[in-house]
Amino acid sequence: MPVKVYKKNKAGRRFSSVDTFEDLTKFEPEKSLITTPKRRNGRSNGTISVRHRGGGNKRYYRLVDFKQAKYDMPAEVLAIEYDPNRGARIALIKYEDGTKSYVLSPLKINVGDKIMSSLQKIEANFGCRMPMEFIPIGFMVHNIEMKPKEGAKLVRGAGNGAQLLAVEGNFATFKLPSGEVRKVSKHCSATVGQLSNVDRNLIRWGKAGRMRHLGWRPEVRGKAMNPVDHPHGGGEGHNPIGMKRPENPWGKPAFGVKSRKSSKWSNKFIVKRRK
Repeated sequence: MPVKVYKKNKAGRRFSSVDTFEDLTKFEPEKSLITTPKRRNGRSNGTISVRHRGGGNKRYYRLVDFKQAKYDMPAEVLAIEYDPNRGARIALIKYEDGTKSYVLSPLKINVGDKIMSSLQKIEANFGCRMPMEFIPIGFMVHNIEMKPKEGAKLVRGAGNGAQLLAVEGNFATFKLPSGEVRKVSKHCSATVGQLSNVDRNLIRWGKAGRMRHLGWRPEVRGKAMNPVDHPHGGGEGHNPIGMKRPENPWGKPAFGVKSRKSSKWSNKFIVKRRK
């Protein structure tokens, strides 16, 4: 996905860039595979439950299939489409029985290609899905399950891919994009290849208006507030926060504090923590 940079002919263009969408082959979603999500806008019963969220352009939700449970049935890629709810592209596929579905589009997959999902060993082509015990060591994978047949939970962001390092005993070991090395059951399925839209992280949004279209409202510094509104508030002029460590609006430690529970069930599967 190339990124286009405009001439700096006005303030809004000076530090912004846009996606060119050159990789798309279809611009309207499949009507049978979309739904209208409930708009919460960061509020619950009129009370703000999530700060700095609200507004944004209306969008349909594409029903992406993260399980791909039609096993051993080839599917043809009909189109590569844009999804406003995620960074990666999605692929519209059609199975031999006529069923259409959306899946996350891997890199290097084109219209007309055949993909398949199976619980047995099949050819490891881009977009094919199978248990990790059958995927060759060293391959890049995405859409990884944490429990067999539960549906993909890991590595679903644009341009991401995890490297399969080993399959030993009942577990498969892989390296996540964050650098974390973890294990899952070797019976968990994954899709071969790296996800599409690898240049998304190069986009510079450039101005506040583009973030408002995405549903992000303005964020105010705590030190610019009054003491009643934020622990950092108060004082005369531009002063430091006057505390040993930063706090969030509710007085809890913020910025760099570990929030993962020490008793989380999946901790035992982490071989090496991310940096």
